Amino acid sequence: MNKTKKLYTNLQKNIDTIKQMNGNSCDINSRIIHFKKNTVAYMYIESVASDDKVSDFLMRSLSEDVKDEIKLSTNKVYQRLKDTILNSKMRTVEDFDNLFYFLSSGFTVIFIDGNSSAIALETKSVLDRGVTEANDEKNLRGPKDSFTENYMMNLGLIRKRIKDPHLWLNETIVGRRSKTKVAVAYLQDVVPQEKVEKIVNKLKKIDIDGILDCGYILEYLSTKQYTDFPKAVTTERPDLVCGSILDGKIAIIVENSPYVIVLPGLFMDFFQTADDYYQKPSNVTLSRALRFLAFLTTIMTPALYIAVTTFNQEIIPDRLLISIAVQREGVPIPTIFEILILITTFEILRESDIRIPSAMGSSISIVGALVLGDAAVNAGIVSPIVVIVVAMTSISGFLFTDIDFINALRFWRVIFLIASAIMGLVGFVVIGIIFLTKICSLEIMGTPYLTPLSPLNQAILKDGLVRRARNKIKYRPDFFTKKNRRRLGVDQSEI
Repeated sequence: MNKTKKLYTNLQKNIDTIKQMNGNSCDINSRIIHFKKNTVAYMYIESVASDDKVSDFLMRSLSEDVKDEIKLSTNKVYQRLKDTILNSKMRTVEDFDNLFYFLSSGFTVIFIDGNSSAIALETKSVLDRGVTEANDEKNLRGPKDSFTENYMMNLGLIRKRIKDPHLWLNETIVGRRSKTKVAVAYLQDVVPQEKVEKIVNKLKKIDIDGILDCGYILEYLSTKQYTDFPKAVTTERPDLVCGSILDGKIAIIVENSPYVIVLPGLFMDFFQTADDYYQKPSNVTLSRALRFLAFLTTIMTPALYIAVTTFNQEIIPDRLLISIAVQREGVPIPTIFEILILITTFEILRESDIRIPSAMGSSISIVGALVLGDAAVNAGIVSPIVVIVVAMTSISGFLFTDIDFINALRFWRVIFLIASAIMGLVGFVVIGIIFLTKICSLEIMGTPYLTPLSPLNQAILKDGLVRRARNKIKYRPDFFTKKNRRRLGVDQSEI
């Protein structure tokens, strides 16, 4: 069927065509109502529309508006319906492509025999879970709500926090078959328009049959510059999204996805959590320092252990070296394979914790780790100190929640591990230099990825590794926008 084919004036022909287009699907309902002079029909898809709304509202409106218009022409009846039916989302439909889009979106379509246009009224059913607590990004203090699969509800969670006319939402339809709504949210008087246009143009160029989640959009928005680290933040927390928008960032909301994309996503963003903005600055500074230490621990500890125990034993204190040697006595495999076996086991346990039902997950992970670790040591397959090293590595990685960031840590952990096993500390240092060079060369939307660490910016001392009190942060970060940077009142810094 041609997408642009117009509706027929024959009511029955329109109904038959729609049913034929959809293979006479079982959930398409229609009814024809005959009046003395006019014939009216309505059609809806039962699986996405509300039967109560259709019967209580629509049928009553049809009966009241049409039964007294028996002497009017078809066009006048059509206009009468448009003028009198009370529905906040009423649309005029003139072709089959739009007709099926509205039907699939929960609208009920009214046909009038003899008229080549139809009226679409929103009668959709609520198919989404309500607002619930965030599952992946827990917090001790602050709002508990999270985004859901409901597109309008997600927009509402942002609107209710930022009641500003300068909060603009640009909507684009992406996906030839799914026709997924994608909204770009930003502060019009803060974000440079060229940055918004660049993102919107990329969205409009996406040519795919369906968009089912924000992950699809992320892949298309990725730049040609390859990197293992994510360049966008995906979050289920409305407060984090709104805070980012107020900082001058851009949010992308995708229909049917409980996660929102925030651009640009910089390296330091993955060391910040929702709790950081609801606690004392001194406590937050300590927490961020611990996260940075955990980052170094999870990515470098196994490699450093292999380097110093295999190639550079002279830098280990004698008593510690003797203790390590005693523990390794009887272990038949090299240290590199010890660590790889344990890391692989821990990753399998973590993956199983995600996939199996939540009621069983924690117990299986804990019991599995304890039993396997103890059994491996008692069997002489691995040494106790290697179990400690791998446990420290894995636990440190739990401080980060973004899956793309976690995967990047896993990748570089293995690279450091292999280089250290081959060349010792020399390999460790070489990979460290390559790592820093790689991450320092990255950019996202014209902003260096390591900002404000490199190039060094004063924001690092305000809301970076250190968080100062709110009344000391007068301006938005200048690496996002140069427009309307002041966010603190003139006299607020004295409070």
